[in-house]
Amino acid sequence: MATDRLGDMRLFTTAATLGSLSAAGRKLGLSPAAASARLAKLEASLRTRLFMRTTRQLRLTEEGRVYLSHCLVALQAIDDGEAALQAGCAAIRGKIRLSASTDFGTHTLCPWLDAFVERYPEIRLSLTLTDSLSNLVQDDVDLAIRFSEPNDGTLVARRLAPMCRVLCASPEYLARYGAPMTPEALSAHRFIVLVTSSGPLNEFHFRRDDATWQFTVPMAQAWETNDGTTARRWALDGRGIVRKTLWDAAHDLRAGRLKIVLPDYIAKEAGVYAVRHRTRYMAPRVRALLDFLIERFAAESAAWPDIGTCQV
Repeated sequence: MATDRLGDMRLFTTAATLGSLSAAGRKLGLSPAAASARLAKLEASLRTRLFMRTTRQLRLTEEGRVYLSHCLVALQAIDDGEAALQAGCAAIRGKIRLSASTDFGTHTLCPWLDAFVERYPEIRLSLTLTDSLSNLVQDDVDLAIRFSEPNDGTLVARRLAPMCRVLCASPEYLARYGAPMTPEALSAHRFIVLVTSSGPLNEFHFRRDDATWQFTVPMAQAWETNDGTTARRWALDGRGIVRKTLWDAAHDLRAGRLKIVLPDYIAKEAGVYAVRHRTRYMAPRVRALLDFLIERFAAESAAWPDIGTCQV
């Protein structure tokens, strides 16, 4: 009975987090009918309704919100206890849930993870690649790689490397349209814009000495995509100027496939961060991955000394 109740609690918290009972069932390996039956059984045993359900929406009742807060604490305590036992065994094994941006994840992080799994063959990975800001709770992520410092007090951030965003374009594009020499000259150019769930990333900031500039790309005239890899491919094809993190663009810049636009106006940023839950116990496997990423970012920064100054 206790095991069933724990399973019901996990189904309930997952459904509350995802906003969908069927999605929660899929995540936990349950059919929609089985998930619905288990939730009904839980509500019956509690003698209260946890959700207001319609065909399009799953919304917590007030009682559901109260129960959710206690379930999250209880389930986290169980997960932390299991992780502590693993720490006692000093074993680096199990599944790590990781999130990163699509372009960096595909072209840089994935080869790194291959090397990590070679070092720890009992590790299993769940990798989410998205150019929208991941929700560590909703996406059930152990560690997220972010190109900015989070301002959420529930998260812990470990700086991994320096970082800046650069405007870049292919040599063919610059030969055809010319290279802008000042931020004001950008109005005469074509652009490729990454669009996330929060909206288009079409505001560019520049700095030179103590002076600052801002330029907003008119979206009606831009190529736009929600995929960072596609944005980079369009730039390589000469479709326009794209803004990329230096970590995304470094290989193409080194090879001459892309050129930095306005290199004297780059605004430096806080850095690349590994982000995790503040309250979640860091399992040995997650600690091992964090240490590995610290090593890899340091090695790459040393191999490219100019990354530290955001100049290529």
